Amino acid sequence: MVQEAQSGKTALVTGGAGFLGSHLCDRLLEQGMQVICVDSLLTGSMRNIAHLENNPNFRFIKQDVCEPLDIKDDLHFVYNLACAASPPRYQADPIHTMMTSVQGTLNLLTLAEAKGASFLQASTSEVYGDPDRHPQAEDYHGNVNCTGPRACYDEGKRAAESLCFDFLRLGRADVRVMRIFNTYGPRMDPDDGRIVSNLVVQALRGEPLTIYGTGEQTRSFCYVSDLIAGMMALMTVAENPKAPVNIGNPGEFTINELAKLVVEQTKTASQTVFKPLPVDDPTRRRPDISRAKALLGWEPTVPLEKGLRDTIAHFRERVAEAA
Repeated sequence: MVQEAQSGKTALVTGGAGFLGSHLCDRLLEQGMQVICVDSLLTGSMRNIAHLENNPNFRFIKQDVCEPLDIKDDLHFVYNLACAASPPRYQADPIHTMMTSVQGTLNLLTLAEAKGASFLQASTSEVYGDPDRHPQAEDYHGNVNCTGPRACYDEGKRAAESLCFDFLRLGRADVRVMRIFNTYGPRMDPDDGRIVSNLVVQALRGEPLTIYGTGEQTRSFCYVSDLIAGMMALMTVAENPKAPVNIGNPGEFTINELAKLVVEQTKTASQTVFKPLPVDDPTRRRPDISRAKALLGWEPTVPLEKGLRDTIAHFRERVAEAA
């Protein structure tokens, strides 16, 4: 059972100028909440929240969560979405990526404890690594290379989950953890290096579509509105699940199938080029969302074909601006 969100409550959203964070800010404001958005702008962008500039219920603070936040306001909810999520971005400064997940999460958990606020950690399907169990359920402990180039993100998020559940077990904070699977939609950065943005932008520019590996590796793509609905459901469900919850779309597509859809919807004449698969890149990825269905009554509703159309429209505008 999900509690009704109450107008007038205050939510802190870290990473709030990012792709997911800005959509979350929108939804919280629609519910009549006060929103404090925190972002270092390392990967977030003011253009994602420009439309909120004059909203009296919205406030922006530019700060890195690795530094403790001094928030005077009462807080009811803390959503921690702070951390670069695309491999090129998080590998560019791997030590900062790790510390964002570890020191940043600790700082925010401590803040939630002091304020008596509920805390939601945006974790990731990357905690499963290159999985040897398929699909991935929350009781699967993963297959992660702790010394590889992706470890700063994978292991950072795993450490953040450990902190979260320690705070929960010790009774120091009401903590919920969601494991996010590949999400896409408007406000994605055209240059973030993720597969949907890469293929769509290349198609719109008439460039060759780059596929790494054979293209037979799979991903499950969740549209942003579905993801945000799942996130808010987890934060407000009356009984804390006391366990991580997968939030993603169980529809599974090969990268070749995604590329074909992009070609069809953009009507590009671009050809496909294949390059070597990056180190530790997962070969299969699909969430088991049984827990989300049972505990939250949540499941995604937007099919890839529709979500991709809306995403392409967004990127078409961005590409035209840059031309």
